[in-house]
Amino acid sequence: MTAETLSDTALTRPMTDPFGRRISYLRVSVTDRCDLRCFYCMSEDMTFLPKADLLTLEELDRLCSAFINKGVKKLRLTGGEPLVRRNVMGLVRSLSRHLKSGALNELTMTTNATQLAKYAAELADCGVRRINVSLDTLDPDKFRTITRWGDLDRVLAGIEAAQTAGIAVKINAVALKNVNEDEIPGLIDWAHGKGMALTLIEVMPMGEIGEGRIDQYLPLSLLRSRLAQKYTMTDLDETTGGPARYVRVAETGGTIGFITPMTHNFCESCNRVRVTCTGTLHTCLGHEDASDLRKPLRASASDEQLSDAIDRAIGLKPKGHDFIIDRRHNRPSVSRHMSVTGG
Repeated sequence: MTAETLSDTALTRPMTDPFGRRISYLRVSVTDRCDLRCFYCMSEDMTFLPKADLLTLEELDRLCSAFINKGVKKLRLTGGEPLVRRNVMGLVRSLSRHLKSGALNELTMTTNATQLAKYAAELADCGVRRINVSLDTLDPDKFRTITRWGDLDRVLAGIEAAQTAGIAVKINAVALKNVNEDEIPGLIDWAHGKGMALTLIEVMPMGEIGEGRIDQYLPLSLLRSRLAQKYTMTDLDETTGGPARYVRVAETGGTIGFITPMTHNFCESCNRVRVTCTGTLHTCLGHEDASDLRKPLRASASDEQLSDAIDRAIGLKPKGHDFIIDRRHNRPSVSRHMSVTGG
């Protein structure tokens, strides 16, 4: 076998972690910035990364392409809020070439929908067929409180624009004790009435946010038992490649997903890794693990060093996360904010 063949083999070597899990799902943060300040995600006075520290859009394209060459079939762009990154649609359009070639099965995005009315049609034209929208309440005043200054009407207009463009929308709602727990049935009826799935998420202990997470934390096991008093829910085997466990609601015909990092460790089938906007690879959302991909990315025009760095990082992927709410010291399990990690 020639040196060139060996090199080509290394660049396209499938990513399998120490526990036999094939990595096929990549989530990439294109920015740590956001135009909202949801109190469970960010502190009110966030210090954002200097723009010089971020990978360029061209570097993000090259990085994503390297992962696709190594077997990633689903790519999700996240933030912060991805649509506030300047010229981000150029990245989306460039990455869409992998959809056309068949190398990538799905290019998707998680967004707060504040900019979605502006970009929905172009996203659809780039081959984005499905997006997740983060929305925790349909009460305008409560929405403004949770996000610290958000405009609910703008978000709803973005969702409508996405659906008009033919993009399927899934709503992600963080279940917050004494904040929106009484609204969940209304969110279910609204989402399902508009043909959208709803995923409920437990608050995750990431980053200092100036609030007590014990006061925010609502176990989804408790919430599901309450919902069972109103809805007939049947467990489904289906998955969208993420950690949610889905049920079908007989009364609405729609689905509800439950993401339960605290009450149920969902790691046994984990097929995903995350890359930050600075090129740091995290193989587990709930660990402080970090592998620098920016250095090998910039070290050579060839992807060999980058591919080797990816392989080393995947070889260290842990079996499961360490999420726990520290009731004695009220501190996060992971120091970095979710906005830095990328959803």
